[in-house]
Amino acid sequence: MNPGLGARLNITITPSDVGKRVTTRRRVPEGFRDAVGQLEFWRDGVLGVRKRDGSLVEIPQDTLVAAKVVPG
Repeated sequence: MNPGLGARLNITITPSDVGKRVTTRRRVPEGFRDAVGQLEFWRDGVLGVRKRDGSLVEIPQDTLVAAKVVPG
């Protein structure tokens, strides 16, 4: 297996990114879940991401495996 072909997972968002559009990937018992939307809050170790459909996803910070700001 070529190690150069694997995906690199990074968490590059911080609480200062509240209000920006983000994409996140987190661990769940079934594997991983993604959420894309506006980062509404980041407090007490929990991120709130408002998805396009209006639903709010609350993500414990310690379950994040990847996250970044995205255009749009």
